[in-house]
Amino acid sequence: QVQLVESGGGLVQPGESLRLSCAASRSLFGIETMGWYRQGPGKQREMVAFTKRWGSNQYADSVKGRFTISKDNVKNTVYLEMNSLKFEDTAVYLCYAELSGTTYWGQGTQVTVSS
Repeated sequence: QVQLVESGGGLVQPGESLRLSCAASRSLFGIETMGWYRQGPGKQREMVAFTKRWGSNQYADSVKGRFTISKDNVKNTVYLEMNSLKFEDTAVYLCYAELSGTTYWGQGTQVTVSS
């Protein structure tokens, strides 16, 4: 099992940046995939970015070139660096982890982009 705790959300203006953190309760070694989904108001949940155990990263087209996913194996934490934020990035961002065939979720952190 793994527990996930997100942090770093907040209210920002368009063009600004935020860094989300997802702290895992165990070592990241052995976790096949970690990543982020988001769910905006009135929208379906969508994949934002994920990183595989061996380091390959994937991004949604809507965030490519603006968001970067990374992980710190010492701190057992995955980060989502979000730059050039847009109104449409407003959502609850949820961290997830895939481990031994089970998907675990954090509680989510709110990101609001507003002028």
